Amino acid sequence: MITFDHIAVAGESLAAATSHVEVALNVPLQQGGEHAVFHTHNTLLGLEEGLYLEAIAINPDAPVPNRARWFDLDRFAGAPRLTNWICRCADLDATLAQLPEGFGAPVDLQRGDLRWRMAVPLDGVLPYDNCAPALIQWIGDAHPAARLTQQGCKMTALTVSHPQAGALAALLAPLLHDARITFAQGAPKLTAQINTPEGTAVLC
Repeated sequence: MITFDHIAVAGESLAAATSHVEVALNVPLQQGGEHAVFHTHNTLLGLEEGLYLEAIAINPDAPVPNRARWFDLDRFAGAPRLTNWICRCADLDATLAQLPEGFGAPVDLQRGDLRWRMAVPLDGVLPYDNCAPALIQWIGDAHPAARLTQQGCKMTALTVSHPQAGALAALLAPLLHDARITFAQGAPKLTAQINTPEGTAVLC
């Protein structure tokens, strides 16, 4: 089984990605940190029900990694947007064994006392034009969501659009049971509906 964990908004800069979220939801994001291996950095927003949101971008002050960055950030261009959704599992290797090739190989990562394993494709591109979820396994009890100040935001729906949405839904059906996530045929795109203190906002 896999469980919905968080969503990622990418930008050509962290400032742009952060601003995109803050304008859409009218709440401030908190400082995140830098990521070794992929040399990216982020800011964070706690969501209700144990979820969170990260705004992420390439860290211009870090060295170029010796492999493709996660979330296909090496090819990212244009306006900031919601690019990825991430699901956690208790055993990353076992979960990957239930899926076709393309979801990536486990990479061990750490930021402070947060430790996790993420499945990252060698080219950084997830299946179904990055509309398939990235898979993560948190090591230990530490999780970002528990440390973030709640801003009164709750994600109520995530729509995953893709020309082969039916095939992606069928692939994930044995592993993922979450009524908030729906699949729709269309151009590759993620759209989140989030309740905020000022009403319902759409983030895409």
